Amino acid sequence: MARKSATSNRIAVLGLGRFGGSMAIELIRQDWEVLGIDADPAVVQTYADELTHTAVANTTDEVALRQLGVHEMTHAVVGIGTDLEAGILTTALLADLGVANIWAKAVNRQHARILERVGAHHVVLPEHEMGERVAHLVTGKILNFIEFEDDYAIAKTRAPEEAFDQTLADSALRSKHDITVVSIKRPGEDFTYATAGTVIYAGDILIVAGRTRNVEAFANLS
Repeated sequence: MARKSATSNRIAVLGLGRFGGSMAIELIRQDWEVLGIDADPAVVQTYADELTHTAVANTTDEVALRQLGVHEMTHAVVGIGTDLEAGILTTALLADLGVANIWAKAVNRQHARILERVGAHHVVLPEHEMGERVAHLVTGKILNFIEFEDDYAIAKTRAPEEAFDQTLADSALRSKHDITVVSIKRPGEDFTYATAGTVIYAGDILIVAGRTRNVEAFANLS
């Protein structure tokens, strides 16, 4: 068993593969109390000194999950990706146990739909989402990119020449391109919030938000 967390936040991560294991470690870093569960003793041993609690168990076994107190938790992550049936059954079991926030990993969109139908509140497709993100980065126009629901995105990109030596109000980037400049970073400085009076210079990096297509089009101006 690992170190004890001082926080009251508790979450179960079922399946400690690359996705589940890395998520569990990050949750620990964010001061969550993490119970890591996997059927493979060797995998569990790997994380025994990193997580708050670890256990070797069949995640489709209701009795085992109840004994571990999973039914008392409000958050759970199903990180099982290779065994699709086990992932689906585990998700359904968590829903039956009344876990309020179930996150599940899917390997494709069909798998995602099934997970949603059996009770997952949030489904992630890590490979698909990373593929989309990297596709935006390889062009060199977008330095970082995050897409949310409802066709909304935030991107890190270089300032376009049309905005140089002007305030955001004067350049009217928002009305021209239907995006919002949220933050700005000058070479050698930290990011700061952008205001109408912020002047844009060559070499500045911008954080912009808006509809995905508008953000992509704006980034292509740089």
